[in-house]
Amino acid sequence: PEETVTSSFASFIHAARPEHLSQTVRQRSKRMILDSIGVGLVGSTTRVFDIALRYCRLYSSVAVSSVYGKPGVKLSPTLAAFTNGVATHSMDFDDTWHPATHPSGAVLPALLAASQMLPPNTKPNGLDFLLAFNVGLEVQGRLMHFSTEAHDIPKRFHPPSVVGTLGSAAATAKLLSLSSAQCCHALGIAASLAGAPMANAATQAKPLHVGNATRLGLEAALLAARGMEANPLILDDIPGCSGFGAFYSVYQPKPLSAPGEQHEFLLEKQDIAFKRFPAHLGMHWVVDAALSVRNLFINYAGSFSPSLIRTIMLKIPVSKYINRPFPSSEHQARHSFQFNACAALLDGEVGLGSFSDSSIHRQELRELLDKVMVEHPEDNVANFDKMYGEVALLLHSGDVLTGKCDTFYGHWRKPLSKESLLKKFRSNASHVLPEEKIEAIITLVDNLENLSDSSQL
Repeated sequence: PEETVTSSFASFIHAARPEHLSQTVRQRSKRMILDSIGVGLVGSTTRVFDIALRYCRLYSSVAVSSVYGKPGVKLSPTLAAFTNGVATHSMDFDDTWHPATHPSGAVLPALLAASQMLPPNTKPNGLDFLLAFNVGLEVQGRLMHFSTEAHDIPKRFHPPSVVGTLGSAAATAKLLSLSSAQCCHALGIAASLAGAPMANAATQAKPLHVGNATRLGLEAALLAARGMEANPLILDDIPGCSGFGAFYSVYQPKPLSAPGEQHEFLLEKQDIAFKRFPAHLGMHWVVDAALSVRNLFINYAGSFSPSLIRTIMLKIPVSKYINRPFPSSEHQARHSFQFNACAALLDGEVGLGSFSDSSIHRQELRELLDKVMVEHPEDNVANFDKMYGEVALLLHSGDVLTGKCDTFYGHWRKPLSKESLLKKFRSNASHVLPEEKIEAIITLVDNLENLSDSSQL
């Protein structure tokens, strides 16, 4: 039969081999795996994770897959994937790509759960695991490039709940060695399980988007492995019958080239963004801008004295769900330009403790929030590859101090150093693991290609 967009994706998933991964792709994806595990471990200390875990433990099932931060606790593979996905996004601390999505959290928990599910004589090795992870990333990235809408900060659907579900299905299908036809059906099944509205951003429900993406993608692959079928044209643009294009107003799919010399993985072309603190990616621009102007202010006044400030002017892109003047919860605070700018000004940093109730409701912070005004310059577009953050302090003296950030430290154009990434991982993992286990994970991930049994991870 004539090749279609969907069949090209299925063929790619089935045909991809470890030798198709360049050294750059391997190294970048291992950094993602390590960061995602650390984010999941610290995320296992949150209330939303506890709610998800208690829900999953209601079900009696074959409990073979581990749960982040809970030694001795095991769940069924799909529920473990769900719970660990929730942990990964519980603080909005997980990696981000462009076009915008959270790629690792939608894929890694499914692969970890599936690797423990398989019988001892069929366990995938570390190189198989790394390949499946990169297949899941590639499918997500290629799908997002089919729509210009996907390049901007989302307004309708949360991207990991859409492309992440299909990425999880693709990654798991690869790990389970499904046939090309089964890979095609896995993508089709996953498309029927995908999607979550942006209205639930800045709530406890948002981490469920990543938890569901990784769980439902795993379920789609398992169903396809057992013979369930779906529309074999699910990724194609069929007039009068929407498939995956239902999620995007403009959808122009293209076939995916076969893996090999003519194919370059997207991760080869563009690195990933790692977050230095647990908040929406857009916050990282305004925080770096705020820290810059704070230093100018201290040089100007000798110390940070809020009483000298008349107005705090933020120049940010238009994005309604992260424009929150007075957040009242930790999840709202993680999605507030105003809060993150003021927290950085007041404390000289933003970290885990910045989003506690006591920090959010401080009187001195609320007084700073009262001084914030927002502007949306036409050249500051809601796009993670083009936006900037600017924070200006208008003083009672009439002086104006300004800080601006075009590319924060951790962005794909300015990647975290190995030392910074390891520091973040060790800090996150230390909330639930002793030092020797933390160092063991670092060693395992660093030598993932040589691991004989990926379920050890």
